Amino acid sequence: MLSYQHAYHAGNFADVHKHLTLFAVIGFLLRKASPITYIDTHAGRGLYPLSSEESLKLQEHRQGVQRLWQEKQALAAEPLIGDWLSQLAEAQLGASRQGMPTLDSYPGSPWWLTRQLRGVDRMILFELHPGEHEHLALQRLPKNAQRIHGDGLKGLLQRLPVSTPRLCVLIDPSYERKSEYAEVAETVLSAMRKARHGVMLVWYPLLPAGRHSELLERLRSGGLRKIWRSELTLREPDSEARGMYGSGVLVVNPPWGLEAQLEPAMTRIEPLLGPDTRHRGEWWVAE
Repeated sequence: MLSYQHAYHAGNFADVHKHLTLFAVIGFLLRKASPITYIDTHAGRGLYPLSSEESLKLQEHRQGVQRLWQEKQALAAEPLIGDWLSQLAEAQLGASRQGMPTLDSYPGSPWWLTRQLRGVDRMILFELHPGEHEHLALQRLPKNAQRIHGDGLKGLLQRLPVSTPRLCVLIDPSYERKSEYAEVAETVLSAMRKARHGVMLVWYPLLPAGRHSELLERLRSGGLRKIWRSELTLREPDSEARGMYGSGVLVVNPPWGLEAQLEPAMTRIEPLLGPDTRHRGEWWVAE
């Protein structure tokens, strides 16, 4: 049963964490000229109007991207964050105020990937939810991008190895099924056996139940050479509180220098997201 729709959560703090990390990874990959295949296993709609009925119901963007947007002038000169906000401005659909667009939309991962897609690159977007795929089908894509209505985890493994010299994969399911944590871990391990050169980003929620620990344990003991683990928490875990208390991203085979760029960026946005917000990054290196 597929019920999750990201429109209710678009632009929240976890989106900021995930997409800022993705933006940084792509920036490093583009320093080389060789072609890249991008695969997004859970693409979603592609673009989310913040005035939609779903977005207005929870308004999670107000505690996420909107807090950075309100400080965009102060952040304009910040490495990584300034460039990210500049690109975000191009996703806005409505009127401008004093020459600056108003924040009316939040782009999903397909938009962030498409913005950086070169003619030599390839992109495959998977989305299994029929309603979400209908929305995604309305988004204009370049000729070297492909939309697929199907299971992204299975589809990823079926399409490996890719024809390009380099590979970048984003895996960010809803985890509405408990079994997804193990499924994601096994998919990553299988994918890395087929494409050892690939760079893979895995997003996971931090919830009081702590089910993400199964994902982390399987990947940490899976023999992968190098993983960068990044977690952004709004508060300490509390079994009495509902909802996410944090967001996690694993980067398998991270580009050299990624952590040196992300650490100060995350530290810079911590106070904007709340007084108790903290970022922690660490390396997992196979012995």
